[in-house]
Amino acid sequence: MKQPSFGVEEELLLVSATGDPLPRSKAVVADVQDLDVALELTRAMVEINTPVCESAAELRAALSGMRAKLALAAADEGGRLLAIAVPPHGRAAQAITKKRRYQELAQRWGLLAREQGVCGCHVHVDVSDKETAVRVSNHLRPWLPALLALTANSPIYLGQDTGFASWRWLMTTRWPCSGPPPYLESLEHYEAMVAMHMAAGTLMDEQMVYWDIRPSTHLPTVEVRVSDIPLTVDETVLLATLVRAVVMIALEDGGRGPTLEPEVLRAAYWLAARDGVTGDGLDVLTAESLPMAQVLERLRRHAAPALQELGASDLVEEGIQRALTDGNGAVKQRRALREGGDFVALTEVKP
Repeated sequence: MKQPSFGVEEELLLVSATGDPLPRSKAVVADVQDLDVALELTRAMVEINTPVCESAAELRAALSGMRAKLALAAADEGGRLLAIAVPPHGRAAQAITKKRRYQELAQRWGLLAREQGVCGCHVHVDVSDKETAVRVSNHLRPWLPALLALTANSPIYLGQDTGFASWRWLMTTRWPCSGPPPYLESLEHYEAMVAMHMAAGTLMDEQMVYWDIRPSTHLPTVEVRVSDIPLTVDETVLLATLVRAVVMIALEDGGRGPTLEPEVLRAAYWLAARDGVTGDGLDVLTAESLPMAQVLERLRRHAAPALQELGASDLVEEGIQRALTDGNGAVKQRRALREGGDFVALTEVKP
């Protein structure tokens, strides 16, 4: 079984000592010119881009080093770097990065853009071409709610418990081309959908295809965008390894992937965003209501042949069990808030 290379983009939040978004991203990025770090839509966000990796160990080392250096740069600018998916304090509207594309986004989409200071994690897996990326996306669709539940890390927004494990996901789905992609028959079908959005004015360009899976616009990869920024490097490695394995299964299969009942997929997403790993979910393939632990087990079993090929079976089994036993970022943030602890400090990346 082919073992495609992979890599990760992590969006991280800059905050002040009080936890309010800190619009210092340009200065922080300038301090780490040896890293592949980019500006994002708001001036309180920065994005890590890992090198192309061939193993989980390589990805873990890259992420650990990049997070630590970026945290040090944030401290040098009087800020803190958080692995958190929505702003913990402050106001919803944020300062937009002074980059022509981002300024145009803010002009055309108004408050929707200014409130989009949310941090996700995007996993890229190498594929041969864009047609393959489109086909692979159909195979990944049934597992997107489980991946969202596993990595949910945004229960508290502007000091309030939202009642959802991933408030970020609900915020991102306000965009016109977001959430799960439709079942795509071909590359031509994908291109027709993009052309429709652009003709209607709901997209500015192809980069605004914010579906939870898409063919990358700048790399020969399929890009999975469903996840909150995970709390820890180990959780990001778990996510990326699972995505890589499911892509491998899809490549081996060669078919177009299962069609799904859209309303079942919608319900599965909503449950995953609300309850994360602590409640029930839906098996999208059977429409069966199950504890999320069982949904995740079905995902693990589906990916098992590829995980064995990668030598990552234990990594994934132990990572899922740890999320279920100890909690993911959403569980830990809520626990800290409930017990009077500092949930913001819990998410801080240390130099």
